[in-house]
Formats: sequence, C-alpha cells, structure tokens
Amino acid sequence: MGIFKKIGDALKKTREAFSRKVDALLSHGELDDDFFDELTDILISCDIGVRTSMDLVDSLRVRARKTKIRNAEDVRNELKNILREEFDALKQIDIKYPAIITIIGVNGVGKTTTIGKLASYFKSQKKEVTLVAGDTFRAAASSQLNEWAERTKTRIIKHAEGADAAAVVFDGITSAKAKGTDVLLVDTAGRLHTKTNLMEELKKIDRIINREYPEANKYNFIVLDATTGQNALSQINAFKEFVSIDGIILTKLDGTAKGGVVVAIEKDYGLPVAFVGTGEGVADLDLFDSNEFVDNLF
Repeated sequence: MGIFKKIGDALKKTREAFSRKVDALLSHGELDDDFFDELTDILISCDIGVRTSMDLVDSLRVRARKTKIRNAEDVRNELKNILREEFDALKQIDIKYPAIITIIGVNGVGKTTTIGKLASYFKSQKKEVTLVAGDTFRAAASSQLNEWAERTKTRIIKHAEGADAAAVVFDGITSAKAKGTDVLLVDTAGRLHTKTNLMEELKKIDRIINREYPEANKYNFIVLDATTGQNALSQINAFKEFVSIDGIILTKLDGTAKGGVVVAIEKDYGLPVAFVGTGEGVADLDLFDSNEFVDNLF
C-alpha cells in the first residue's frame, strides 16, 4: 500500500467528521460571521486547538473576501492552501547518519512498538540498526524489545532489569561505533513529569550520548498517542522542561477523529512530526509528509 493511501486511510475518521459538519453548516446559509464562528468550533472539535483554529479561520475570512468562496469544496481547498503555507514555513526532519534516536514519552503510548517499527523502516532503507533496551524500569520491557529485535532481525544491547539505563546506552554506543551502525534506537522508561528520578535519568542519557558520541547526529523523539488529542500537548510541555525535543512520532492516527492535533503541534511548538503510525503492522509507520497530510485532512 502506498504512503498516500495509508495516510488517507489513517485520516478517514478525521476527514469524514470535518466534511460532514462543514457540509451541514454551508447548507444553512452564507459565509457570514456566524459561519466563521461555527467553523472555528468544528476545527476545535477535530483537535486542531483553540488558538490555531482561530488563526486558520481568521486567514480564511480574509481570503474569502478576496476570492468569493461560496461552497464547502472551496472552504476545504482554501484551508488546505493556508495549512500548506503553515507547514512549509516549518523546518522538517531530515535524519542524517550515523544517528542516535532516543525515544521518550509517557507510559502506554506505544514507545517500544514504535521502536520495532522504526527498526523495520530503517532496515527497509538499507541501514544498519541496533536497538538499546534503555527501559530498565518496567518489568518485561527488555524482553518485549527483544521480541521486536528478533522479529525485525535487528541487533539489541540489553542489561538485566533494574540496571543503570545510562550504562546500557554507553554499551550501545560502544557497539555502534565498533560496528559502524547507521542508526541506534534507544528505548527509555515511560514516565510522567512527577517521576523526577526518571526525568533526571533522561538528562543523564543525554549527557552520555553527547560525551561518548559527539560526532553522531542526535534526535530526541517524543511518542504521542493521537487518540488523546489536545492532552498530548501537555506531555510535550512536561518533557521539554528536562530534555530538548527534536520531533514527534504520532501513533494510532488511524484510530481517531482527532488527527488535527498534528496542526496544533506544529503551530504551537514549531516541532516537526517525524513519523506517523498508520496501522498495527510492522510496516505501518511512515515518514510524515505534510502535503499528503493536508491533502487528506479535510
């Protein structure tokens, strides 16, 4: 299945919810102030966010006066044009090698599964990949990652449960440098901002990577569950207090009508979405393409 169709399928719920509401809205009258107010509410309901929705509608209002928008298709097309301009203004992820990608996020968003899918993706790009089982806090986390290593035929570096996560990362870096690995994927324990010790552990992992492999290209990707909508934004805030965030991996995009949260993330934080999960299969993780996303959003 091509990436365009996968994104289209993943955004089906979001697109249908928006189109149904806009069609109903336009069937009742003109593009007046009431229309734009209700359109703002519709965008908010798709989890685009209050401020971002208001900004989009303000831009649409200005363009509507100039271009004489009259129907639902015109509204959708003009919103797409506005969003394309928004995304084009943001720097997108360009992964360079050798790369160390540290995966962070709260419990339950699918970090370990995402790492398995990332391994599959990079191997499909003919890259040498090593997994690092840096989640030594959660019982069975290492064994779960090991299953993904076996499934994707990928090397894995792991220690016993309860080991120092930074020590596992140190060994992973040593191995990657010795074997010329292209991509080192580092799993970390799921944590909330209230778990100060685990947040400090993330900072320690960052220091180890910077000290031991300064020539590598380093990326911290936070995994967010698309089904949580705007709640995902508070997770970004919590993690940004402790480590830098370079990009987003959005999982479960296919299971929600809240796909508009991508727009809020990019607009509010200036953070690029690097990958999106478009299904449950090992190959259902794809590089984010803003044009394809916008084409399929409305």
